[in-house]
Amino acid sequence: MSNSTLPTLPVSDRPEVAARLRDALLGAAFTADGLLDLLGAPAYAALARSETVPALRATRGDTPLETLVRLFLLQQPVPHARVADVLPVAACVESGWLVSVGTDEVAATVDVRPYGGPDGEDWFIVSDLGCAVGGAGGIGSREEGVVLGVGGASTTLAGITVRMPVSAALDLGTGSGIQALHAARHATRVTATDLNPRALRITALTLALSGAPAADLREGSLFEPVRDDETYELIVSNPPFVISPGARLTYRDGGMGGDDLCRSLVQQAGDRLREGGFAQFLANWQHVEGEDWQDRLRSWVPRGCDAWIVQREVQDVTQYAELWLRDAGDHQGDTAAYEALYDAWLDEFEARKVKAVGFGWITLRRTDSDAPSITVEEWPHPVEQPLGDTVRVHFDRVDYLRAHDDAALLAAHFRLADEIIQEQVGLPGAEDPEHVVLRQHRGMRRATKVDMVGAGFAGVCDGTLSAGRILDAIAQLVGEDPVLLRDRTPAQIRLLVEQGFLEPVG
Repeated sequence: MSNSTLPTLPVSDRPEVAARLRDALLGAAFTADGLLDLLGAPAYAALARSETVPALRATRGDTPLETLVRLFLLQQPVPHARVADVLPVAACVESGWLVSVGTDEVAATVDVRPYGGPDGEDWFIVSDLGCAVGGAGGIGSREEGVVLGVGGASTTLAGITVRMPVSAALDLGTGSGIQALHAARHATRVTATDLNPRALRITALTLALSGAPAADLREGSLFEPVRDDETYELIVSNPPFVISPGARLTYRDGGMGGDDLCRSLVQQAGDRLREGGFAQFLANWQHVEGEDWQDRLRSWVPRGCDAWIVQREVQDVTQYAELWLRDAGDHQGDTAAYEALYDAWLDEFEARKVKAVGFGWITLRRTDSDAPSITVEEWPHPVEQPLGDTVRVHFDRVDYLRAHDDAALLAAHFRLADEIIQEQVGLPGAEDPEHVVLRQHRGMRRATKVDMVGAGFAGVCDGTLSAGRILDAIAQLVGEDPVLLRDRTPAQIRLLVEQGFLEPVG
Protein backbone atom coordinates (compact mmCIF):
# COMPACT_ATOMS: atom_id res chain seq x y z
CA MET A 1 0.00 0.00 0.00
CA SER A 2 1.35 3.41 -0.92
CA ASN A 3 0.71 6.48 1.19
CA SER A 4 2.98 8.69 -0.88
CA THR A 5 0.55 11.58 -1.30
CA LEU A 6 -0.62 11.65 2.32
CA PRO A 7 1.18 14.04 4.70
CA THR A 8 4.05 12.67 6.74
CA LEU A 9 2.83 11.85 10.23
CA PRO A 10 4.35 13.17 13.45
CA VAL A 11 6.97 10.99 15.09
CA SER A 12 5.11 8.64 17.44
CA ASP A 13 8.06 7.74 19.69
CA ARG A 14 8.52 11.21 21.19
CA PRO A 15 6.23 11.03 24.22
CA GLU A 16 7.84 14.06 25.82
CA VAL A 17 6.74 16.25 22.87
CA ALA A 18 3.21 14.82 22.99
CA ALA A 19 3.10 15.56 26.74
CA ARG A 20 4.20 19.18 26.20
CA LEU A 21 1.67 19.58 23.39
CA ARG A 22 -1.08 18.13 25.59
CA ASP A 23 -0.27 20.55 28.40
CA ALA A 24 -0.38 23.47 25.97
CA LEU A 25 -3.73 22.38 24.52
CA LEU A 26 -5.27 22.00 27.97
CA GLY A 27 -3.78 25.29 29.11
CA ALA A 28 -5.59 27.06 26.28
CA ALA A 29 -8.89 25.27 27.04
CA PHE A 30 -8.68 23.36 23.75
CA THR A 31 -11.24 20.88 25.07
CA ALA A 32 -14.74 19.80 24.10
CA ASP A 33 -16.23 22.20 26.65
CA GLY A 34 -13.85 24.97 25.65
CA LEU A 35 -14.79 24.65 21.99
CA LEU A 36 -18.48 24.76 22.76
CA ASP A 37 -18.00 27.93 24.81
CA LEU A 38 -15.92 29.57 22.08
CA LEU A 39 -17.87 28.58 18.99
CA GLY A 40 -21.40 28.34 20.29
CA ALA A 41 -23.73 25.41 19.68
CA PRO A 42 -24.54 26.11 15.98
CA ALA A 43 -20.90 26.42 14.85
CA TYR A 44 -19.86 23.50 17.06
CA ALA A 45 -22.58 21.30 15.52
CA ALA A 46 -21.59 22.46 12.02
CA LEU A 47 -18.05 21.16 12.59
CA ALA A 48 -19.52 17.70 13.15
CA ARG A 49 -21.01 18.01 9.65
CA SER A 50 -17.63 19.07 8.17
CA GLU A 51 -18.94 22.60 7.70
CA THR A 52 -16.21 25.05 8.72
CA VAL A 53 -17.51 28.50 7.75
CA PRO A 54 -19.31 29.18 11.09
CA ALA A 55 -16.17 28.17 13.03
CA LEU A 56 -13.96 30.35 10.81
CA ARG A 57 -16.20 33.31 11.57
CA ALA A 58 -16.08 32.55 15.29
CA THR A 59 -12.24 32.45 15.38
CA ARG A 60 -11.31 35.78 13.83
CA GLY A 61 -9.64 36.95 17.03
CA ASP A 62 -6.14 36.21 18.30
CA THR A 63 -6.73 34.33 21.59
CA PRO A 64 -4.74 31.13 22.18
CA LEU A 65 -7.87 28.98 21.78
CA GLU A 66 -8.81 30.64 18.49
CA THR A 67 -5.28 30.05 17.24
CA LEU A 68 -5.45 26.34 18.06
CA VAL A 69 -8.89 25.90 16.50
CA ARG A 70 -7.71 27.44 13.24
CA LEU A 71 -4.54 25.35 13.29
CA PHE A 72 -5.77 21.87 14.24
CA LEU A 73 -9.50 21.84 13.48
CA LEU A 74 -9.80 24.17 10.51
CA GLN A 75 -6.36 23.34 9.04
CA GLN A 76 -5.51 26.96 8.35
CA PRO A 77 -1.90 28.23 8.22
CA VAL A 78 -1.28 30.49 11.21
CA PRO A 79 1.53 33.05 11.70
CA HIS A 80 4.52 31.54 13.49
CA ALA A 81 4.55 34.26 16.13
CA ARG A 82 0.92 33.60 17.12
CA VAL A 83 1.50 29.87 17.48
CA ALA A 84 4.71 30.41 19.44
CA ASP A 85 2.66 32.14 22.14
CA VAL A 86 0.70 28.92 22.66
CA LEU A 87 2.76 25.89 21.61
CA PRO A 88 6.41 24.75 21.74
CA VAL A 89 6.74 25.41 18.01
CA ALA A 90 10.31 24.23 17.52
CA ALA A 91 9.64 20.87 19.19
CA CYS A 92 6.36 20.45 17.30
CA VAL A 93 8.01 21.16 13.95
CA GLU A 94 10.95 18.89 14.72
CA SER A 95 8.70 15.99 15.68
CA GLY A 96 6.30 16.57 12.78
CA TRP A 97 3.14 17.87 14.47
CA LEU A 98 3.59 21.14 12.57
CA VAL A 99 5.23 22.08 9.29
CA SER A 100 6.57 25.44 8.15
CA VAL A 101 4.57 27.14 5.39
CA GLY A 102 6.06 30.02 3.43
CA THR A 103 8.31 32.36 5.38
CA ASP A 104 6.38 33.03 8.57
CA GLU A 105 3.52 30.55 8.99
CA VAL A 106 3.05 27.01 10.26
CA ALA A 107 0.35 24.43 9.56
CA ALA A 108 -0.78 21.21 11.23
CA THR A 109 0.08 17.85 9.65
CA VAL A 110 -2.82 16.05 11.34
CA ASP A 111 -6.28 16.89 12.61
CA VAL A 112 -6.42 17.02 16.41
CA ARG A 113 -9.94 17.05 17.84
CA PRO A 114 -10.92 17.32 21.52
CA TYR A 115 -13.02 14.41 22.76
CA GLY A 116 -14.63 14.15 26.17
CA GLY A 117 -14.12 10.84 27.95
CA PRO A 118 -16.94 9.11 29.85
CA ASP A 119 -15.75 10.39 33.23
CA GLY A 120 -14.92 13.89 32.04
CA GLU A 121 -11.44 13.08 30.72
CA ASP A 122 -9.98 15.50 28.20
CA TRP A 123 -8.85 13.33 25.31
CA PHE A 124 -7.67 14.17 21.81
CA ILE A 125 -8.37 12.11 18.68
CA VAL A 126 -5.81 12.36 15.89
CA SER A 127 -6.78 11.72 12.26
CA ASP A 128 -5.71 12.67 8.77
CA LEU A 129 -6.35 16.23 7.64
CA GLY A 130 -9.94 16.78 6.57
CA CYS A 131 -10.98 13.35 7.81
CA ALA A 132 -12.04 13.98 11.39
CA VAL A 133 -15.70 13.43 10.46
CA GLY A 134 -17.70 12.59 7.38
CA GLY A 135 -20.39 14.76 5.88
CA ALA A 136 -22.40 15.51 2.78
CA GLY A 137 -19.22 16.26 0.91
CA GLY A 138 -17.44 13.03 1.75
CA ILE A 139 -14.41 12.55 3.97
CA GLY A 140 -12.11 14.93 2.14
CA SER A 141 -9.67 12.34 0.79
CA ARG A 142 -9.85 9.33 -1.51
CA GLU A 143 -6.46 7.90 -0.54
CA GLU A 144 -6.76 4.22 0.27
CA GLY A 145 -4.73 4.53 3.46
CA VAL A 146 -6.51 7.54 4.92
CA VAL A 147 -7.34 7.38 8.65
CA LEU A 148 -10.63 8.81 9.85
CA GLY A 149 -11.41 10.33 13.22
CA VAL A 150 -14.49 9.81 15.36
CA GLY A 151 -17.81 9.19 13.63
CA GLY A 152 -21.20 7.97 14.70
CA ALA A 153 -20.18 4.33 14.36
CA SER A 154 -17.14 4.87 16.62
CA THR A 155 -19.16 6.46 19.39
CA THR A 156 -21.92 3.84 19.06
CA LEU A 157 -19.44 1.00 19.61
CA ALA A 158 -17.79 2.83 22.51
CA GLY A 159 -21.22 3.33 24.08
CA ILE A 160 -22.39 -0.29 23.85
CA THR A 161 -19.10 -1.82 25.03
CA VAL A 162 -19.21 -3.58 28.39
CA ARG A 163 -16.93 -1.69 30.78
CA MET A 164 -15.45 -3.75 33.59
CA PRO A 165 -11.88 -4.32 34.78
CA VAL A 166 -10.08 -6.78 32.49
CA SER A 167 -6.49 -7.90 32.21
CA ALA A 168 -6.40 -7.99 28.39
CA ALA A 169 -8.41 -6.20 25.71
CA LEU A 170 -8.12 -6.38 21.92
CA ASP A 171 -9.13 -3.64 19.46
CA LEU A 172 -9.29 -5.04 15.93
CA GLY A 173 -9.03 -2.45 13.16
CA THR A 174 -8.14 0.33 15.55
CA GLY A 175 -8.21 3.22 13.05
CA SER A 176 -7.63 6.45 14.97
CA GLY A 177 -7.51 4.56 18.26
CA ILE A 178 -10.72 5.63 19.98
CA GLN A 179 -11.69 2.10 21.09
CA ALA A 180 -8.18 1.44 22.39
CA LEU A 181 -8.36 4.75 24.26
CA HIS A 182 -11.61 3.76 25.97
CA ALA A 183 -10.26 0.27 26.75
CA ALA A 184 -7.14 1.72 28.36
CA ARG A 185 -9.36 3.02 31.19
CA HIS A 186 -10.26 -0.46 32.43
CA ALA A 187 -7.82 -2.92 30.80
CA THR A 188 -4.38 -3.71 32.19
CA ARG A 189 -3.10 -4.45 28.69
CA VAL A 190 -4.52 -3.24 25.36
CA THR A 191 -3.58 -4.73 22.01
CA ALA A 192 -4.58 -2.78 18.90
CA THR A 193 -4.32 -4.10 15.36
CA ASP A 194 -4.87 -2.67 11.90
CA LEU A 195 -4.10 -3.65 8.33
CA ASN A 196 -3.10 -0.04 7.69
CA PRO A 197 0.28 0.83 9.27
CA ARG A 198 -0.65 4.51 9.12
CA ALA A 199 -3.59 3.80 11.44
CA LEU A 200 -1.27 2.21 14.00
CA ARG A 201 0.93 5.30 14.02
CA ILE A 202 -2.09 7.56 14.45
CA THR A 203 -3.40 5.38 17.28
CA ALA A 204 -0.07 5.82 19.04
CA LEU A 205 -0.44 9.60 18.64
CA THR A 206 -4.02 9.57 19.95
CA LEU A 207 -3.03 7.62 23.05
CA ALA A 208 0.04 9.74 23.76
CA LEU A 209 -1.75 13.06 23.27
CA SER A 210 -4.60 11.86 25.50
CA GLY A 211 -2.24 10.91 28.31
CA ALA A 212 -3.17 7.23 28.05
CA PRO A 213 -0.79 4.27 28.35
CA ALA A 214 0.74 3.01 25.13
CA ALA A 215 -0.90 -0.01 23.47
CA ASP A 216 0.66 -3.09 21.93
CA LEU A 217 0.30 -2.14 18.24
CA ARG A 218 0.35 -4.88 15.59
CA GLU A 219 -0.06 -4.75 11.84
CA GLY A 220 -2.31 -7.25 10.08
CA SER A 221 -5.86 -8.18 9.09
CA LEU A 222 -8.46 -9.38 11.60
CA PHE A 223 -6.93 -11.95 13.97
CA GLU A 224 -3.76 -12.53 11.91
CA PRO A 225 -1.51 -10.52 14.27
CA VAL A 226 -2.79 -12.42 17.31
CA ARG A 227 -0.82 -15.47 18.45
CA ASP A 228 -2.63 -18.79 18.77
CA ASP A 229 -2.16 -18.84 22.55
CA GLU A 230 -3.48 -15.32 23.16
CA THR A 231 -6.97 -14.83 24.57
CA TYR A 232 -8.82 -11.77 25.83
CA GLU A 233 -11.61 -10.79 28.18
CA LEU A 234 -12.75 -8.04 25.80
CA ILE A 235 -12.59 -7.83 22.02
CA VAL A 236 -14.01 -4.82 20.18
CA SER A 237 -14.06 -3.96 16.50
CA ASN A 238 -15.55 -1.33 14.24
CA PRO A 239 -14.33 -3.20 11.15
CA PRO A 240 -14.30 -2.13 7.51
CA PHE A 241 -17.76 -3.64 7.16
CA VAL A 242 -18.97 -1.91 3.99
CA ILE A 243 -20.23 -4.42 1.40
CA SER A 244 -18.71 -3.10 -1.82
CA PRO A 245 -17.40 -4.31 -5.17
CA GLY A 246 -13.69 -4.12 -4.39
CA ALA A 247 -11.53 -2.59 -1.69
CA ARG A 248 -10.72 0.99 -2.65
CA LEU A 249 -10.68 2.48 0.85
CA THR A 250 -8.96 0.56 3.63
CA TYR A 251 -10.93 2.27 6.39
CA ARG A 252 -14.30 1.00 5.10
CA ASP A 253 -13.98 -1.78 2.48
CA GLY A 254 -13.18 -5.22 3.82
CA GLY A 255 -11.93 -6.66 0.56
CA MET A 256 -13.90 -9.90 0.98
CA GLY A 257 -17.00 -10.87 -0.93
CA GLY A 258 -20.35 -9.72 0.44
CA ASP A 259 -20.49 -9.80 4.22
CA ASP A 260 -17.76 -12.43 4.55
CA LEU A 261 -15.47 -10.13 6.52
CA CYS A 262 -18.03 -9.60 9.28
CA ARG A 263 -18.93 -13.30 9.28
CA SER A 264 -15.26 -14.30 9.58
CA LEU A 265 -14.67 -11.81 12.37
CA VAL A 266 -17.58 -13.13 14.42
CA GLN A 267 -16.85 -16.81 13.79
CA GLN A 268 -13.18 -16.49 14.72
CA ALA A 269 -13.79 -14.47 17.88
CA GLY A 270 -15.01 -17.42 19.96
CA ASP A 271 -11.60 -19.08 20.17
CA ARG A 272 -10.00 -15.78 21.26
CA LEU A 273 -12.35 -15.15 24.19
CA ARG A 274 -11.71 -16.18 27.75
CA GLU A 275 -14.56 -17.69 29.75
CA GLY A 276 -17.08 -14.95 30.49
CA GLY A 277 -15.36 -12.54 28.09
CA PHE A 278 -17.19 -10.30 25.62
CA ALA A 279 -16.63 -9.64 21.91
CA GLN A 280 -18.53 -6.66 20.51
CA PHE A 281 -18.71 -5.57 16.88
CA LEU A 282 -20.50 -3.27 14.51
CA ALA A 283 -21.41 -5.05 11.29
CA ASN A 284 -23.32 -5.05 8.02
CA TRP A 285 -25.09 -8.12 6.74
CA GLN A 286 -26.85 -9.06 3.54
CA HIS A 287 -30.58 -9.68 3.20
CA VAL A 288 -30.59 -12.36 0.54
CA GLU A 289 -33.62 -13.42 -1.49
CA GLY A 290 -35.15 -16.62 -0.14
CA GLU A 291 -33.11 -16.52 3.07
CA ASP A 292 -34.12 -15.41 6.56
CA TRP A 293 -31.64 -12.74 7.70
CA GLN A 294 -31.96 -13.83 11.32
CA ASP A 295 -31.05 -17.42 10.43
CA ARG A 296 -28.09 -16.05 8.47
CA LEU A 297 -26.77 -14.29 11.55
CA ARG A 298 -27.42 -17.20 13.88
CA SER A 299 -25.19 -19.31 11.65
CA TRP A 300 -22.32 -16.88 12.32
CA VAL A 301 -22.29 -17.39 16.10
CA PRO A 302 -19.35 -19.60 17.16
CA ARG A 303 -19.88 -22.61 19.39
CA GLY A 304 -19.57 -21.95 23.09
CA CYS A 305 -20.88 -18.40 22.88
CA ASP A 306 -24.07 -16.66 23.86
CA ALA A 307 -25.02 -13.91 21.41
CA TRP A 308 -27.17 -10.81 21.29
CA ILE A 309 -27.55 -9.37 17.79
CA VAL A 310 -29.52 -6.17 17.21
CA GLN A 311 -30.42 -4.91 13.75
CA ARG A 312 -30.67 -1.13 13.97
CA GLU A 313 -31.28 -0.19 10.33
CA VAL A 314 -32.02 -1.70 6.92
CA GLN A 315 -31.37 -0.03 3.57
CA ASP A 316 -32.31 -1.20 0.13
CA VAL A 317 -29.35 -1.71 -2.20
CA THR A 318 -29.79 1.64 -3.98
CA GLN A 319 -29.81 3.61 -0.71
CA TYR A 320 -26.82 1.66 0.50
CA ALA A 321 -24.75 2.25 -2.63
CA GLU A 322 -25.56 5.97 -2.64
CA LEU A 323 -24.64 6.33 1.04
CA TRP A 324 -21.13 4.96 0.62
CA LEU A 325 -20.46 6.57 -2.75
CA ARG A 326 -21.26 9.91 -1.13
CA ASP A 327 -19.16 9.01 1.88
CA ALA A 328 -16.14 8.78 -0.41
CA GLY A 329 -17.08 11.97 -2.27
CA ASP A 330 -17.56 10.10 -5.55
CA HIS A 331 -20.71 12.10 -6.31
CA GLN A 332 -18.61 15.26 -6.60
CA GLY A 333 -16.41 13.96 -9.38
CA ASP A 334 -17.00 12.98 -12.97
CA THR A 335 -20.66 12.05 -13.53
CA ALA A 336 -19.87 9.15 -15.84
CA ALA A 337 -17.36 7.71 -13.36
CA TYR A 338 -19.88 8.02 -10.52
CA GLU A 339 -22.56 6.25 -12.54
CA ALA A 340 -20.13 3.47 -13.46
CA LEU A 341 -19.28 2.92 -9.79
CA TYR A 342 -22.96 2.96 -8.86
CA ASP A 343 -23.68 0.39 -11.56
CA ALA A 344 -20.85 -1.83 -10.31
CA TRP A 345 -22.34 -1.84 -6.81
CA LEU A 346 -25.75 -2.85 -8.14
CA ASP A 347 -24.16 -5.56 -10.31
CA GLU A 348 -22.49 -6.98 -7.22
CA PHE A 349 -25.74 -7.06 -5.25
CA GLU A 350 -27.67 -8.57 -8.15
CA ALA A 351 -25.12 -11.34 -8.57
CA ARG A 352 -25.43 -12.20 -4.87
CA LYS A 353 -29.25 -11.88 -4.88
CA VAL A 354 -29.00 -9.22 -2.18
CA LYS A 355 -32.12 -7.10 -1.79
CA ALA A 356 -31.10 -5.04 1.24
CA VAL A 357 -28.33 -4.55 3.78
CA GLY A 358 -28.75 -4.53 7.54
CA PHE A 359 -26.62 -2.66 10.06
CA GLY A 360 -26.33 -3.30 13.76
CA TRP A 361 -24.50 -4.60 16.79
CA ILE A 362 -23.21 -8.08 17.54
CA THR A 363 -22.21 -9.08 21.07
CA LEU A 364 -20.77 -12.47 21.97
CA ARG A 365 -20.07 -13.81 25.44
CA ARG A 366 -18.04 -16.93 26.04
CA THR A 367 -20.05 -19.38 28.13
CA ASP A 368 -19.59 -22.87 29.52
CA SER A 369 -23.30 -23.62 29.09
CA ASP A 370 -24.35 -26.63 27.05
CA ALA A 371 -27.28 -24.58 25.72
CA PRO A 372 -26.00 -21.21 24.49
CA SER A 373 -28.55 -18.42 24.07
CA ILE A 374 -28.75 -16.63 20.71
CA THR A 375 -31.04 -13.58 20.50
CA VAL A 376 -31.44 -11.91 17.10
CA GLU A 377 -33.85 -9.00 16.97
CA GLU A 378 -34.72 -5.84 15.11
CA TRP A 379 -34.81 -2.66 17.18
CA PRO A 380 -34.73 0.53 15.07
CA HIS A 381 -36.10 2.71 17.87
CA PRO A 382 -34.20 5.29 19.94
CA VAL A 383 -32.03 3.99 22.78
CA GLU A 384 -30.19 5.69 25.62
CA GLN A 385 -26.40 5.52 25.41
CA PRO A 386 -24.18 4.42 27.00
CA LEU A 387 -25.55 0.87 26.86
CA GLY A 388 -22.60 -1.09 28.22
CA ASP A 389 -24.31 -1.89 31.52
CA THR A 390 -27.52 -2.79 29.66
CA VAL A 391 -25.57 -5.27 27.52
CA ARG A 392 -23.86 -6.82 30.54
CA VAL A 393 -27.13 -7.17 32.47
CA HIS A 394 -28.79 -8.74 29.40
CA PHE A 395 -26.38 -11.65 29.67
CA ASP A 396 -26.84 -11.83 33.44
CA ARG A 397 -30.55 -12.31 32.76
CA VAL A 398 -29.75 -14.98 30.19
CA ASP A 399 -27.85 -16.88 32.89
CA TYR A 400 -30.70 -16.44 35.35
CA LEU A 401 -33.42 -17.67 33.00
CA ARG A 402 -31.28 -20.58 31.84
CA ALA A 403 -30.92 -21.70 35.46
CA HIS A 404 -34.61 -21.31 36.40
CA ASP A 405 -37.38 -23.51 35.09
CA ASP A 406 -41.04 -22.49 35.47
CA ALA A 407 -41.29 -23.91 39.00
CA ALA A 408 -38.21 -21.97 40.06
CA LEU A 409 -39.61 -18.76 38.52
CA LEU A 410 -42.82 -19.14 40.54
CA ALA A 411 -40.78 -19.55 43.72
CA ALA A 412 -38.61 -16.52 42.94
CA HIS A 413 -39.07 -12.89 44.00
CA PHE A 414 -38.99 -9.98 41.55
CA ARG A 415 -39.13 -6.22 41.56
CA LEU A 416 -40.29 -3.86 38.83
CA ALA A 417 -37.29 -2.16 37.21
CA ASP A 418 -36.83 1.57 37.67
CA GLU A 419 -38.58 4.09 35.42
CA ILE A 420 -41.18 1.75 33.95
CA ILE A 421 -44.49 3.33 33.03
CA GLN A 422 -47.79 1.69 32.13
CA GLU A 423 -49.97 2.81 29.24
CA GLN A 424 -53.54 1.63 28.75
CA VAL A 425 -54.67 1.57 25.14
CA GLY A 426 -58.32 1.46 24.16
CA LEU A 427 -61.28 3.41 22.84
CA PRO A 428 -62.39 6.50 24.78
CA GLY A 429 -65.03 5.65 27.33
CA ALA A 430 -64.43 1.89 27.19
CA GLU A 431 -64.70 0.16 30.56
CA ASP A 432 -61.55 -1.90 29.98
CA PRO A 433 -58.47 -1.16 27.84
CA GLU A 434 -57.86 -3.19 24.69
CA HIS A 435 -54.34 -3.86 25.91
CA VAL A 436 -51.71 -2.61 28.35
CA VAL A 437 -48.19 -1.51 27.37
CA LEU A 438 -45.21 -1.42 29.72
CA ARG A 439 -42.56 1.03 28.58
CA GLN A 440 -38.96 1.61 29.67
CA HIS A 441 -37.43 5.07 29.86
CA ARG A 442 -33.83 3.84 30.11
CA GLY A 443 -31.47 1.58 28.21
CA MET A 444 -33.11 -0.01 25.18
CA ARG A 445 -36.35 1.84 25.93
CA ARG A 446 -38.42 -1.20 25.15
CA ALA A 447 -42.18 -1.40 25.10
CA THR A 448 -44.12 -4.64 25.44
CA LYS A 449 -47.79 -5.60 25.50
CA VAL A 450 -49.09 -7.50 28.50
CA ASP A 451 -52.52 -8.78 29.51
CA MET A 452 -54.30 -7.54 32.60
CA VAL A 453 -52.80 -10.31 34.72
CA GLY A 454 -49.29 -9.43 33.51
CA ALA A 455 -49.85 -5.74 34.22
CA GLY A 456 -51.22 -6.46 37.67
CA PHE A 457 -48.39 -8.86 38.42
CA ALA A 458 -45.69 -6.41 37.38
CA GLY A 459 -47.32 -3.59 39.30
CA VAL A 460 -47.12 -5.34 42.66
CA CYS A 461 -43.65 -6.85 42.26
CA ASP A 462 -41.57 -5.21 45.00
CA GLY A 463 -39.52 -8.24 46.04
CA THR A 464 -41.68 -9.04 49.06
CA LEU A 465 -43.80 -11.94 47.79
CA SER A 466 -42.87 -14.82 45.52
CA ALA A 467 -44.26 -14.84 41.99
CA GLY A 468 -46.46 -17.82 42.85
CA ARG A 469 -48.06 -16.11 45.86
CA ILE A 470 -48.75 -12.97 43.80
CA LEU A 471 -50.47 -15.07 41.12
CA ASP A 472 -52.56 -16.83 43.76
CA ALA A 473 -53.75 -13.46 45.04
CA ILE A 474 -54.56 -12.29 41.50
CA ALA A 475 -56.46 -15.52 40.82
CA GLN A 476 -58.62 -14.92 43.89
CA LEU A 477 -59.31 -11.32 42.79
CA VAL A 478 -60.35 -12.19 39.23
CA GLY A 479 -62.05 -15.48 40.07
CA GLU A 480 -59.67 -17.67 38.07
CA ASP A 481 -58.36 -21.13 38.91
CA PRO A 482 -54.95 -20.49 40.58
CA VAL A 483 -53.50 -23.71 39.16
CA LEU A 484 -54.35 -22.68 35.59
CA LEU A 485 -52.98 -19.19 36.19
CA ARG A 486 -49.70 -20.62 37.52
CA ASP A 487 -49.48 -22.80 34.42
CA ARG A 488 -49.93 -20.07 31.82
CA THR A 489 -48.15 -17.09 33.40
CA PRO A 490 -44.47 -18.18 33.64
CA ALA A 491 -43.96 -17.55 29.90
CA GLN A 492 -45.05 -13.92 30.41
CA ILE A 493 -42.82 -13.59 33.50
CA ARG A 494 -39.91 -15.02 31.53
CA LEU A 495 -40.43 -12.44 28.77
CA LEU A 496 -40.60 -9.56 31.24
CA VAL A 497 -37.38 -10.70 32.89
CA GLU A 498 -35.67 -11.26 29.54
CA GLN A 499 -36.51 -7.75 28.37
CA GLY A 500 -35.54 -6.10 31.64
CA PHE A 501 -38.95 -5.07 32.98
CA LEU A 502 -38.64 -7.33 36.01
CA GLU A 503 -35.47 -7.85 38.04
CA PRO A 504 -34.82 -10.94 40.18
CA VAL A 505 -34.39 -10.19 43.89
CA GLY A 506 -31.80 -12.17 45.82
